Amino acid sequence: MKKKAPLPFISIASQKNHIVLYHMGIYSNKEVEAWFVKEYKKQAATKIDMGKSCLQFKNPDNIPYDLIGELCAEISAKDHIASYEDRMRS
Repeated sequence: MKKKAPLPFISIASQKNHIVLYHMGIYSNKEVEAWFVKEYKKQAATKIDMGKSCLQFKNPDNIPYDLIGELCAEISAKDHIASYEDRMRS
């Protein structure tokens, strides 16, 4: 990554056939990822469709909004930046 480039954290994309939530905390923090996958299975009505940092939803009615809110609170942008900076120093 370029030191002067913006650091992505959370973003949403509305595609033709699905909605995608990108959360770099899932990609960079394996504990957060494991927690999220476990909670998703408990709280969501559909099977998880997940990439390294993305969650895809084909139907907006099936998005577990409360769980997404919990995910956003699980790792702060400040913590994500600190983690990124630690990796850049290594």
